[in-house]
Amino acid sequence: MSLRTTLTRAWLTRSIKPFLFKNEYDEILPFEECENLGLYVHIPFCKSICTFCPYCKTVYNKALCDRYIDALIREIHKVGGQYKNKKETTSLYFGGGTPALIADRIGEIIEAIQEHFIVTEGVGVELHPDNVNVETLQRLKNAGVTKLSIGIQSFQEKYQNILGRKKVDANKLKEALSAVEFETVSMDFIFALPDQTYEDIKADVDTAFESGANHVAIYPFIDFSFTKSKVKTMPKKQKKELLDRITAYFNEKGYHRSSIWTFSNKKEAKYSSMTRDSFLGFGCSATTLLQKQFKINTFSVEEYCKRIDSDKLPTSLTIRFTPRQRMVYYLFWTLYSMQLDEKKFEHFFGVPLQKMYGFDFWLAQKIGFLTKENGVYSMTMKGAFYYHYYEQFYTLSYIDKMWGIMRKEAFPEKIEF
Repeated sequence: MSLRTTLTRAWLTRSIKPFLFKNEYDEILPFEECENLGLYVHIPFCKSICTFCPYCKTVYNKALCDRYIDALIREIHKVGGQYKNKKETTSLYFGGGTPALIADRIGEIIEAIQEHFIVTEGVGVELHPDNVNVETLQRLKNAGVTKLSIGIQSFQEKYQNILGRKKVDANKLKEALSAVEFETVSMDFIFALPDQTYEDIKADVDTAFESGANHVAIYPFIDFSFTKSKVKTMPKKQKKELLDRITAYFNEKGYHRSSIWTFSNKKEAKYSSMTRDSFLGFGCSATTLLQKQFKINTFSVEEYCKRIDSDKLPTSLTIRFTPRQRMVYYLFWTLYSMQLDEKKFEHFFGVPLQKMYGFDFWLAQKIGFLTKENGVYSMTMKGAFYYHYYEQFYTLSYIDKMWGIMRKEAFPEKIEF
């Protein structure tokens, strides 16, 4: 745990009380009254394992995968069936892993979701470039998928070699995406790789839009301690110059910035599973965020299936938020969208933002991180960079530690930050 994140947590929560995750959970999840509720489904299977990827994944095995999908559908029914009426939700996202590996069964999962939830803003699926072909895309579209997120990482061979990825054929992507159209086609790129230049990133995003994308995400490279990646992180000054130049390029092109990391050439093209007030997660390693708690499922596919077989939720750890802790979580991920509305904060928490964090937001304005107009705070380019910068410390202090432990222990006794 870095001193930087410890002090930040203590300041923003106005307490030295740590974040404490315990091996416990509620059988009945209180999501019925949640507004702006999202849904997430995790598919952990991959044909091969990328060394830089920190997410919960395992090598694909058809028998194990089918067993997992059967258990996943039972988890959806167990949680969704807790209340009589269908719950309206904003969106449904499939992440991984490689969700396209279960393209022939994704319709079953969506049907299970629709028995209990009404999805109002579409269904998104993450794809490996290898899976972008007409047959797979048509199968996904027929199942109800409306948005794609394709993990390109880089079109350039020098970075594909560094990341252990195969060459991506942009022409084949364009052909497939032209044949089967989707509401949003997002392409992901890793930002701040060794010696990466403005011209490198510009070439990647230009190729993305030429190949059929209407949305791109530029995620900063983070060196997780438990991965086998040998990629080195870029120095802070160089990273800031790079981010400023590519942001200026997007502005010059008239592209819309929908979050810290995402840009689109059409304002209506959106893809994000993060900016939700609350969400339910299904599958191993999936997380659930509710009004007063956050929980995470076991990372073990085998133990996940065993829990479901015994008619229990596969929850590994739960944190019960103090009011201030929940506010910090809300502020962090709401500002990811580049804006924060005071009225929405007060509606969610029943207390004015100025009362709780008036000085903090005044200081952020003075430093140049935020501007304010009509009760809405907007993040500046300077603020966006430092969000990028601080997010790395947050990730390495919290997510790296938690995921590192949970990859080894299916149900840890507790984790304290």
